[in-house]
Amino acid sequence: MSGATRTGPSVEGLRRLARRIDRDTPAHRDRAIDALRAIALLAVPAGHWMLGGFTLDGAGALHNASPLSSFAALAPASWVLQMLGIFFLVGGYASASSYHRRAGSTGAWLRGRIARLGRPVLGVTAVWAVLAPVLYAAGVPVTTLRTGATLVVQPLWFVGVYVVVTALTPYCVRAARRLGGWAAAPLLASVAVVDFLRYGPYADAVPSWVALVNILPGWLFAYQLGVSWGEGRIGRRGAALLCAGGTALFAVLLLLFHYPASMVGVPGAARTNSHPPSLLVLALAAAQCGAAILVRDRLARWLARPALWAPVVVVNLSAMTVLCWHQSAMLAAAVPAAALGGLPGLTTAPDTALWIVQRLAWLPVFAALLVLIARYARRFEAPWARSTAARRAAAGLLSAGFAVFALGLA
Repeated sequence: MSGATRTGPSVEGLRRLARRIDRDTPAHRDRAIDALRAIALLAVPAGHWMLGGFTLDGAGALHNASPLSSFAALAPASWVLQMLGIFFLVGGYASASSYHRRAGSTGAWLRGRIARLGRPVLGVTAVWAVLAPVLYAAGVPVTTLRTGATLVVQPLWFVGVYVVVTALTPYCVRAARRLGGWAAAPLLASVAVVDFLRYGPYADAVPSWVALVNILPGWLFAYQLGVSWGEGRIGRRGAALLCAGGTALFAVLLLLFHYPASMVGVPGAARTNSHPPSLLVLALAAAQCGAAILVRDRLARWLARPALWAPVVVVNLSAMTVLCWHQSAMLAAAVPAAALGGLPGLTTAPDTALWIVQRLAWLPVFAALLVLIARYARRFEAPWARSTAARRAAAGLLSAGFAVFALGLA
């Protein structure tokens, strides 16, 4: 009876909180866009936690490993967990809206958005720059520290790319007004040409750096679609065309041109789709973006319910914290576990079907650790109003030092 008494107020308190969040949400807030961002964001830790594993060497040090190396049949999971297309779509939509609402100059608008992205990145890398020597002094092997550093910086490449495409927002808006959804077509064509050069009959004569040309158009593609959507230039017919066309192109590239099935890199594989993005990434992004636009109205109706809307708000308020710190949450479990030997699903090699089940059991642990870390790390998302120039400079130096270590330059 007493247990029920304790549980009741807790559930009712959550309901009151959900209703308050719903009541405080501005009427102009696009709930469906926020929900799509939250879904795409949560796919990032889910993908990294499920498709990234560890092995232990004889000295008890952690090394990165992937279940995809042993289980090629898991590749379709990456089609669902790789939602960067939707992330860039929503980013383009939101940036277009924000750009039109700006009160000052374009430069001031861009500096504000860059600062929002940069603060959490500086925070996580500066903290790890301080933490790494402490862990080393506590006996953590340097190999483990390098493995951890690699994982910490792994998601941060996204922020750099996102800053670049955000800076192109004014040009994307102009292109959308002139060409509508077709403004993204030249980007698709550019990636197709580069893929033909690096995978076609003349591949042996093409220098490897040519692949890097795909980085900007490859990730700008979905962002441009988002801007065009935000400008009202992509409707349901265009969305259906995107979904169907992207799905068809995906199937052709996979079945006829033998693109790698995995959307993420597989250790030891000769080719990768994501670094830099291949045409298969854009095909998947087109299909995902079309589907997202088609479900937008239905999603908005569902989110009129406070119980569904409140979690979306919570995730969006901590978006950069989730992105920057989710690998740290997994390391918070794996690094201490390495001292105990092989823990199934955590520090054992991901080379059996049982490992997948065991890793699923670890996901709630990682999530709980991420929530705990976020309670303190989320402060990096807020403006550093009380931070002095000296502290900001120190954070920058620490971040740079950690990047040098993580990239193996020192």
